[in-house]
Amino acid sequence: MGQLLQCAVGHPGSRHFHSWEAPGPGPDYHHGRSTDLQRNLPRAIFISIPLVTFVYVFANVAYVTAMSPQELLASNAVAVTFGEKLLGVMAWIMPISVALSTFGGVNGSLFTSSRLFFAGAREGHLPSVLAMIHVKRCTPIPALLFTCLSTLLMLVTSDIYTLINYVGFINYLFYGVTVAGQIVLRWKKPDIPRPIKINLLFPIIYLLFWAFLLIFSLWSEPVVCGTGLAIMLTGVPVYFLGVYWQHKPKCFNNFITLLTLVSQKMCVVVYPDVGGSSGTEVINEDTEQQWQPIASKDKD
Repeated sequence: MGQLLQCAVGHPGSRHFHSWEAPGPGPDYHHGRSTDLQRNLPRAIFISIPLVTFVYVFANVAYVTAMSPQELLASNAVAVTFGEKLLGVMAWIMPISVALSTFGGVNGSLFTSSRLFFAGAREGHLPSVLAMIHVKRCTPIPALLFTCLSTLLMLVTSDIYTLINYVGFINYLFYGVTVAGQIVLRWKKPDIPRPIKINLLFPIIYLLFWAFLLIFSLWSEPVVCGTGLAIMLTGVPVYFLGVYWQHKPKCFNNFITLLTLVSQKMCVVVYPDVGGSSGTEVINEDTEQQWQPIASKDKD
C-alpha cells in the first residue's frame, strides 16, 4: 500500500484531507498489492478456473447420478438432499461444507468490493475518506465500513432472489463495460504503463459472449433488467453532485471536512503515499489535474 504520508490524523500536509477528492493514483495503481503480476495473475487464473469448473461439473454429475429428476426438482437444497441420501449419519457434512464455501465467497467479495470504493475515492469519484487506510494495519477501514452499510441496506428487501437478479445483472453489465474499457485504452493510450498485458483476442471473445448473454437476459427478463438499470442510474445524481459540480457552496465543503475529520479520528486512518511507492515518475496530464483539491478549483 505504500508508506503513509503522515501518522498524525488530519495533518494538513496532504492537500486533500478535507475535500471530496483524494490524491490521484500513480500509473501502476490497482486494488491490492502483488508482486510480478505478469507471472502470478495468469497463473492464478489458469489454475483456479479449470479447478472450479472440474469440481462444479463433477458435483452436478454426482447429483444427477444419485438422485432422480423428481428429487432434484423437489429439493430446496440439492447438496443437503444428496448428503442425506448417501452419507447417512454424516449428512451434516454437506450443510457445513456449503456454509464454509459461502463464507469463503463472502470473504473474497468483501475484500474486492471494498477496494472498488477505495479505488473510486482515489480517483475523486467518492468522498476522500474512503481512500484512507489504517495507520498501522494499512487496511481501507472506511471503505470496508461503507461496504458493510451498503450491504445491510440492500438486505432490507423481502425477496432475496429478486435482489440476486438485480445485483447479478448490474455486475455482469459492468464486467462487460470494464473489459470494453481495456480495449479502448489499448487503442487510445497504448503507451501507458500496464502491470499486465494480454492479447486483445481474449477480451474480444469475452465481449462476444457477454453481448449474447446480455441480449438474452434483456429479452427473457425485461422487468428485472430494467429495474437493475434504474438502480444503477441512481448513481448519476451522486456523480453530478460530488464530481461534476465543481463550485460547491461553503456549507457543503464544511460538512465534508467535518465528516472527514470525524471519520479519521474514529477509524485512525490517513492517506497512503501515492508518490513514494509507485516506482515511476510518469504522470499524465489527466492524473495531475485530478490531484488538484476542490478548494483551489473554487478559487479559479
